[in-house]
Amino acid sequence: MTLALKMLRTLQWSMLASIVLFALVGEVAFRPARGVDPSLTYLFTTLGVALVGVIFVVRRTLVLRAEEGLATHPEDNLSLSHWRTGYLATYALCEGLALFGLIQRVLGASLQQSAPYYWGGFILLFFFRARQPARA
Repeated sequence: MTLALKMLRTLQWSMLASIVLFALVGEVAFRPARGVDPSLTYLFTTLGVALVGVIFVVRRTLVLRAEEGLATHPEDNLSLSHWRTGYLATYALCEGLALFGLIQRVLGASLQQSAPYYWGGFILLFFFRARQPARA
């Protein structure tokens, strides 16, 4: 359990750093904002909202259920696997949300248009830190 927790926390911090790098690369490499087709902006917004919903569903179905099992039986390898997989999926989805901001920036959006994706991915990834399940 401790090894999995350490691995997840290391992964979380490296993914947080990569989101900051997304924003920096978007600003340095793609400076001039040309404007993006509004329908494309609506598409990314809809996908972003759906992705946030999927993040919460994954957390509820994998992480929280596995935490309940690990709180009573900490040696259960199946629950540990679900717990770890849930966090990995959550982190990947948060990273994907931030990646939407970089994609929009590459397509010509301004920083103001892509910043909510960066912030959303960063904040969700930051607050969904892995913690050891408490015993009931």
